[in-house]
Amino acid sequence: MRVLSRRPGNGGIVGDLATGSGVGEAVAGVETVVHAASAAGSRGNFWAVDVGGTRRLAVAAREAGVRHLVYVSIPGVDRVPYSYYHAKYAAEQVVAAAAVPYTVLRATQFYPLIALLLALAHRASLLPVGAGWRAQPVDAGDVAAHIVERVAVGPAGGVTEFGGPEVLSAPELARGWLAARGARGRVVPLPIPGSYSRAVREGGLLPAADAPRGTVAWADWLARTHGESPYSSQWLRRGS
Repeated sequence: MRVLSRRPGNGGIVGDLATGSGVGEAVAGVETVVHAASAAGSRGNFWAVDVGGTRRLAVAAREAGVRHLVYVSIPGVDRVPYSYYHAKYAAEQVVAAAAVPYTVLRATQFYPLIALLLALAHRASLLPVGAGWRAQPVDAGDVAAHIVERVAVGPAGGVTEFGGPEVLSAPELARGWLAARGARGRVVPLPIPGSYSRAVREGGLLPAADAPRGTVAWADWLARTHGESPYSSQWLRRGS
């Protein structure tokens, strides 16, 4: 296995999708590429990385004769009006047009992200959430196992989806998070206006009903981690 990373370590290849450095070296002689990199938190740079970087990777994969390019995306990128999702959808189209056998795997939001968003919204004794919002978040380990299965099956030549074992409302997610942390707070569903909120209420973040599902439930993950995201302290400091 070979890993392309912006940071040295673990025998990986140092490179950067935003500039293309190291990409050719990383894919040389490789049969399968799993593209899970993103710049979601970089305030707009995701167009340079998620779209431009995907294009550089796809070109390098084609030139190297890669037999399967797996791109990890998100359900709803084609129907939820959100700039990051627009970039992810554009990247999907880059992969589809790259003349490399491919699979676009749309996986729902990871549990640590849900925990982070709830932590950011939690203020004193209140935890506001979107009224009518629904999600089907998933354990990252379940997604990783599914990617391994998807690689073994071979290119889908299109979009596949994967989600967590249960569809939960925003209040259900919030109440479970508070209880697991032993935190005080009243969950307050708010009617949030706008096209994004409407799309989420209509199930825009959910995978297809017949999509494969993981096995680790939200309550299981909370019990295992006490609702603490491994990235939350860093991101909370950045957002303070």
